[in-house]
Amino acid sequence: MAIFEKFLTETMPKIKRLSELAAESTLIDDTFYNKYDVKRGLRDLNGKGVLAGLTDISDIVGFEENPNGSFKHTPDGKRIPADGKLRYRGIDIGEIVNGFTKEQRFGFEEVAYLLLFGSLPTKKELTGFNEILGGFRMLPHSFVRDVIMKSPSKDMMNGLARSVLFLYSYDDNPDDITLPNVLRQCLQLIAQFPILSVYSYLVNEYSHGLTSLIIHRPDRTLSTAENILMMMRDDGKFTETEARVLDVMLVLHAEHGGGNNSTFSTHVLTSSGTDTYSVMAAALGSLKGPRHGGANVKVMRMMEDMKSRIKDRSDESIKQYLADLLDNKAFDRQGLIYGMGHAVYTISDPRTQVVRNFVERLAAEKNMSEEFELYSRVEKLAPEIIADKRKIYKGVSANVDFYSGLVYTMLNIPPEMFTPAFATARIVGWSAHRIEELVNKGKIIRPNYKCVSQRTNYIDLNDR
Repeated sequence: MAIFEKFLTETMPKIKRLSELAAESTLIDDTFYNKYDVKRGLRDLNGKGVLAGLTDISDIVGFEENPNGSFKHTPDGKRIPADGKLRYRGIDIGEIVNGFTKEQRFGFEEVAYLLLFGSLPTKKELTGFNEILGGFRMLPHSFVRDVIMKSPSKDMMNGLARSVLFLYSYDDNPDDITLPNVLRQCLQLIAQFPILSVYSYLVNEYSHGLTSLIIHRPDRTLSTAENILMMMRDDGKFTETEARVLDVMLVLHAEHGGGNNSTFSTHVLTSSGTDTYSVMAAALGSLKGPRHGGANVKVMRMMEDMKSRIKDRSDESIKQYLADLLDNKAFDRQGLIYGMGHAVYTISDPRTQVVRNFVERLAAEKNMSEEFELYSRVEKLAPEIIADKRKIYKGVSANVDFYSGLVYTMLNIPPEMFTPAFATARIVGWSAHRIEELVNKGKIIRPNYKCVSQRTNYIDLNDR
């Protein structure tokens, strides 16, 4: 190892110079994007995504709709902004959450059934589905010792992806992509993601000498939300409110259309015919990216920075801090107010509308109502500052990530677990989209890239 470290120390300056050469050789003139009408990020100039496929799983709407589902337009042809809508298999997310919460039931498993099979389950179907998930709430023999406890990763998403890839080796039919086998794999992963995430975190904390290692076995009679809280805590205890709020968060994160980066990755890899474990590891790699799954951590750290900088919590002080954020003068100096805005929604994010009441209830239980009040004021004031400072083509509102970090903090879930908690929910959507891609037997996804390099000739080595 010492020999390699010495080699690496001597080599890095050379690699740095080579990286500069690589950057110089691959930098494309911006004018080419306009010349060839390239939709960078698969979006047009107004931020609308390029239509790349069809889905029957969920619908995201940020503009006023006609009864036939088309969008309403102003006389000059522009779409009309509206409060956002998120529908799972055609059912409004608000109706879904109201439905199971008024009956004092957990909803994540019901939503998983809806997304996977296209309709709400009957009592009998839901009971049978919960029994299947409960039976899958286990890991292969010695998996914790041989995989999770060996060389724990500093990043929980990396550890989760590695565990998923290792599960391939424990599967007797890993490459069988017939529908029954893929569904079996997906259901196992839905049940196992909470265990893999929590155990990876606990082992990492133990390996760095921060805590003792206390591992609770999952309980097949508990919901996904209850199991996460039980396994995370040394004493395994949690309140009813805590479990209900986490369950709602899982429901809101379970699916969000086929166009988000990780779900699109799921479609791309599935179209190649590869195995389920490779597909889900790729989706995890996408979600790990801070532009996709890490926004809630950024919100939390931004808010901590705000509290350390403002003299009081007056509207004037908050506005000034938000203006400083946009002027690259505060926090990470990226010119962003994290948790504000969305690629699709205009006036409001429906998930934020749903979660706000649950956050307020949890804040009251945790004696953190002042913290919730600060978030609420930032949510109100930020759009005003953004509208004043930025030229924007649509409204700006708080997205679900604005509050999710606060929820996890109040649940004593550490920041390292924020994105794995997101993944624990989104594995359901990924599974539904993988099945959809397989059933519809689409072509391998292969978008076109226009080459803009100049033609040249080969030069013999001695003549260069």
